[in-house]
Amino acid sequence: MRKFGLIGYPLGHSFSKKYFSQKFLNEHITDCCYENYPLSNLNQFPKLIEENPELCGLNVTIPYKSEIFRFLDFIDPEADKIGAVNVLKIRRQKGKIKLYGYNSDVTGIKDTLLPYIKPDVRSAMVLGTGGASRAVCYVLDKFGLKITQISRNRKPGILCYSDINSGLINSTDLIINTTPVGMFPDIEGKPNLDYTLLDSKHILFDLVYNPERTSFLRSGEERGCTIITGLKMLHSQAERSWEIWNDINLQEF
Repeated sequence: MRKFGLIGYPLGHSFSKKYFSQKFLNEHITDCCYENYPLSNLNQFPKLIEENPELCGLNVTIPYKSEIFRFLDFIDPEADKIGAVNVLKIRRQKGKIKLYGYNSDVTGIKDTLLPYIKPDVRSAMVLGTGGASRAVCYVLDKFGLKITQISRNRKPGILCYSDINSGLINSTDLIINTTPVGMFPDIEGKPNLDYTLLDSKHILFDLVYNPERTSFLRSGEERGCTIITGLKMLHSQAERSWEIWNDINLQEF
């Protein structure tokens, strides 16, 4: 039995186990299973790998997408540039274990946004500065968009929420929430924006997928915004994970 799973903490919000379990059932894949492995401390990670010899691959979620680097033998150049890994491929040969890191968020973000990136979409506001945010900014840069990053604290090149004014909102076409604000169970939470400044020219994308229609998206929809849920990204990045785990050519760099 080939084992796959998800590490992070907490994991009550995750749909990954449900997604892959349903995939295995639908596609009659009988030699695989997918489990959640909540790790309250990433120092528990080596023990998890050692005690589960059938573990072939893992997804990585918050808060470990960057911290996991210290355990990896090889990192895909794209994931290294972003500074975040969310897919691990585990190779075991002659008693030795090698860990490979990739980023499938890039595929999920690109696939999700591509239908919405028209010539009149020129600028984006990215809420959050974590691993998912870095993947989003990487994709937006490839699309050629002007990017404004927002964090809770002002940093060089990064604004804070109190810096968001009507001028910035009006000059922004796409607003992306990469933070966990609004994620189950705190489903009424939403980023600190003046939603009355939004209108039909704005596109709102939330990486949170539980709930599918977050308070952030509902507030934008009430103002006539185009909204994009996180489910498309979830499905796309999950399928990319499956490709990575099963591609025999993704073994050396």
